[in-house]
Amino acid sequence: MSETKNPTVVLVHGAFADASSWNGVIELLQEKGVEVIAPANPLRGIEIDSAYTAAVLDEIPGPVLLVGHSYGGAVISNAATNAKNVIGLVYVSAFVPDEGEALGEVTPTSKDSVLNSALVPHHFPLNGGKSVEFAIDPPKVREAFASDLSDEQVALIGATQRPIAEAAFSEKNGPPAWKKLPTWAVVATGDKAAGADLVRSMAERAGATITEIDGSHVIMVSQPEAVVNVIVEALAAVTGRREPAHA
Repeated sequence: MSETKNPTVVLVHGAFADASSWNGVIELLQEKGVEVIAPANPLRGIEIDSAYTAAVLDEIPGPVLLVGHSYGGAVISNAATNAKNVIGLVYVSAFVPDEGEALGEVTPTSKDSVLNSALVPHHFPLNGGKSVEFAIDPPKVREAFASDLSDEQVALIGATQRPIAEAAFSEKNGPPAWKKLPTWAVVATGDKAAGADLVRSMAERAGATITEIDGSHVIMVSQPEAVVNVIVEALAAVTGRREPAHA
């Protein structure tokens, strides 16, 4: 049964967000009859978040097309390395790190990103002490993160954002799944968070099939149809079907 089961699309969100950032994409995929889930990404560090996501993948019967946004790209790169059911990867305005890279070391190389100047540190308890996490200064959300959303949407992101632990930037990435799986990437040309230049160069290094879209870092919110088109393209490639098969 698992050999003929339609793939499940698993959407992994990035930093400063939760799974609701995929709502527009989920609605459109469900209209097409695609089975889709968007699990929580803990945002506590590469090791923890990748292990959590790998556990989610392990409990899904049948094949998976794994999609990551922003920091979620690093998570899927690690989580899918030993997953037996992942058949393809889609990176959406996402980091595509190689083994041994730390995001905190590569992100400053982007000339397009202004995110670092928009971050503010906070503290949370960890192992009897305190650790650092970062959020976006709400007045800077539009410039650094979501320039093509409405004022109301930008305000909601600023108010509901989930901070990301410093470990997400300092921990080294492991062997990446993109070295053995077919890979697609959406590059938002106005991405000032991850940086369009860095996202593009990482996707090119991974040999991804690249689609460029004029939009901000949160392209899956502002233009879900365009992102869904890439996901459907990937589904067609990994299944040999022109359109997703309805359940």
